[in-house]
Amino acid sequence: MSEGTMQRAAQRDPSHQRARRLSRAVVGAAAVPVMLIAAGCSSDSGSDDASKNASASASASAAPSPTVQAAAYDKLPEACDVLAKDTLGDLVPKAGKSGKEGSSDDTSTRASCSWSSLDNNGVKGSQFRWLNVSLLRFESDITRGEGDKLAAEFYAKQVQDAQATKDAKNVKSEPVAGTGDEATLVRYDLKKKEGSFKQQTVVARVENVVVTLDYNGAGLAGEKTPSADTLTKLAEKAAKEAVAAVTKANGSGTDGDSAGTNPSKSPSKDATEDSAKDSSKKPSAKASAKS
Repeated sequence: MSEGTMQRAAQRDPSHQRARRLSRAVVGAAAVPVMLIAAGCSSDSGSDDASKNASASASASAAPSPTVQAAAYDKLPEACDVLAKDTLGDLVPKAGKSGKEGSSDDTSTRASCSWSSLDNNGVKGSQFRWLNVSLLRFESDITRGEGDKLAAEFYAKQVQDAQATKDAKNVKSEPVAGTGDEATLVRYDLKKKEGSFKQQTVVARVENVVVTLDYNGAGLAGEKTPSADTLTKLAEKAAKEAVAAVTKANGSGTDGDSAGTNPSKSPSKDATEDSAKDSSKKPSAKASAKS
């Protein structure tokens, strides 16, 4: 029997065919554990990554949210009511019953009121007086800082602006005692076509509120120029009264508290970003004499 014939006979032999099938089965079975091991390794790696991500997420959520101490004062008094009737009678005797309220889109954060007085003495001339009180309240802001610190920055800027008034002569500055947490008087002379004006600007800060009081006077049409010292005393008195009105509006101080200090501060609170508001709006910073 030839070799080819023997090979074909072997292939047709049932026992030989069973042996070949068995061999293929063994090889296939051996490959299964390898696939399972590879799949197992891949599954374990994914679990580790998921665990790490979950741990990082938990750590991030556990971190405390940024906070800032809430401002002590949360309201302002009516600007046209901060000065007593008698005080107005001394500063602006011909102003009438009420002042002119300044425009504001939020009177809880900024407000102002002005009064003007012209005492006309006919051919002897006239005495002119002008008074303006501006109130600005700063709220604590998560990005900008605490309200009282923001107010302190604005207070310093108001003083600098008053000192740098254009064409001002004989500029003098001095601290004002017993008026809020800090206060400064800036006074100077300003020559205008109507006459020589004596300007007094008192800038005061109490907690997170800044009070700016501008007061000037002039003798017109030949009337004598008013005494700067007299105007200074009146301006300082009015500034103390305005500061006292701020503390009273927020539950501190009394009717007789002319110093306007706040011995008992409001309890500290945490203000979150949701409660923070924009306090960047400012009244006119330039304190100058007006006719």
